[in-house]
Amino acid sequence: MLSRFTGIFSVQQPAQRTFGWADAVVIALVIILIYAGVRLAFDTPEAVEGPAISLAPEVLPYYALRSVGRMAAAYVLSILFALIYGRAAAYNRRAEQVLMPLLDVLQSVPILSFLPVVLLSLSVILPQSAAAEVASIVLIFTSQVWNLVFVWYQSLTTIPTELREAATTFRFSRWMCFRTLELPFAAIGLLWNSMMSWAGGWFFLMAAEIFTVGDRDFRLLGLGAYLHEAANQEDYRAIAWGIGALVLVIVLLDQLVWRPLLAWADRFKLEMTESDNPPTSWFYDVLRSAHITRWLARRVRDPLARRLDALFARSTPAIFSLNGADTGATHRWLSVLLTLALAAGLGYGLVRAGEMLAAIPLAQWRDIGWGAVATLARVVAALTVALAWTIPVGVLIGTNPRVSAVLQPVVQIAASVPATALFPVLLLLLLRIPGGLNIAAVLLMLMGTQWYLLFNVIAGAAAIPQDLKFTSALLGLNRWERWRTLILPALFPYIITGAITASGGAWNASIVAEYFQLGGRSHQVTGLGAQISHATASGDFHLLLGATVSMILIVVLINRLFWRRLYRRAEEQFRME
Repeated sequence: MLSRFTGIFSVQQPAQRTFGWADAVVIALVIILIYAGVRLAFDTPEAVEGPAISLAPEVLPYYALRSVGRMAAAYVLSILFALIYGRAAAYNRRAEQVLMPLLDVLQSVPILSFLPVVLLSLSVILPQSAAAEVASIVLIFTSQVWNLVFVWYQSLTTIPTELREAATTFRFSRWMCFRTLELPFAAIGLLWNSMMSWAGGWFFLMAAEIFTVGDRDFRLLGLGAYLHEAANQEDYRAIAWGIGALVLVIVLLDQLVWRPLLAWADRFKLEMTESDNPPTSWFYDVLRSAHITRWLARRVRDPLARRLDALFARSTPAIFSLNGADTGATHRWLSVLLTLALAAGLGYGLVRAGEMLAAIPLAQWRDIGWGAVATLARVVAALTVALAWTIPVGVLIGTNPRVSAVLQPVVQIAASVPATALFPVLLLLLLRIPGGLNIAAVLLMLMGTQWYLLFNVIAGAAAIPQDLKFTSALLGLNRWERWRTLILPALFPYIITGAITASGGAWNASIVAEYFQLGGRSHQVTGLGAQISHATASGDFHLLLGATVSMILIVVLINRLFWRRLYRRAEEQFRME
């Protein structure tokens, strides 16, 4: 009986992927883009005057609105990008050969080291205020989008075969497959990762709103700038007001947006038996019982849905192909011309980037190597600690709605409070003990990345079908057998998805964890993140390019040789059938 029960997960030999031409092209493109941004940065004005940040409590609603607006703009872009990008990678094998390596590289780019390149280059093209706003949205977007792409791609590649066959049998169009199969199947994972994206977005929003490079002040009006200015002036009353406003915004979003969405998305769980304790939301109940909601659904939502169904049914093929076949071939001569043009552009860009990298002394390259080893050790330590506590806590929250109703808002608030706001207090305590700087660096990396794992584990635990839980109870499985045969196999794809983004986030967080200023003094430990931060602060763009490219290559190598193999194993071996 036990072997039959574990058979719900199809067992196949996972396909292994190695480095190929697509990886080399993608990495070269990213290096050239970074080089182009660095070159533009040389032409920025020597001094830029920033806005005046008021610490009056009455400005907090306006500042909160500005911050939430940036987060919302970045989130809309992230969702649209994830839906298009993930679907193309999941259903087109030729596109996947380029898109997945590109995704590995892009999510490996250390965002905080890339921010000065983006911001300084945009300030050459756009007005200062517009450049700072666009750069902040780009930074938040890059912190929100990757886990959404990964969970959407993972959901599409693990849809049960019988559901795919049913969609083909009923001759669903691509739009109908998206609306009635793909999006509902991925709804729970997308929602929990959306919450994680917002939580992670607060961390980078604070960094984007307080960004300065020498005499160039690119600060933006918002909660992050308010808290930073309050800390600089040591105004503890203003700090309390700022943190209170941030927590209030997070609670309102949880109660008015995320909890209602979770209660609504529970209908999409893949199970034969209804849950005894489904997630609830008082605001969702209010909306569902309100007459105006039913009127809007009848007069606006339903007619709009019918028009969209009719529009997309005419514009897409009647039968949606789910076999991952490639689309039609392009003209051979056009393909050859594009390939030659791309090769020429890559060659020129790599030569110019190589000239800048060649100007870096050998001693600095040696320091970059040792720094990479030190940062890798901290990333492993932070990821190990995160896995140790997020798996049991995430399963508890995801499988027990009563516990979820209490802990989920607490987790959402804790994940959303920027770690950089609490780090100075933590650092003051740890500086007094031996090795305190290294401990502080690991803790900050942990605080910035553990939530990726926790929210993915919660999503995976919440998606376990209720009938499989009943089956495990009927078979009389003890706790260890239930974890070994049901919980861990069901969580495996979600753990890998969370670990990939958490690992990349830990490398990125090293930039603020290994180099920090407190009380007018700089504190740093040996690490690649510290070198990137030091290069940014001193305006050493050659070192900034070399350290950033080194971090990208290291993270891509780890993803391709380790995480991607586990991701393939999750896709092939631990899918519910």
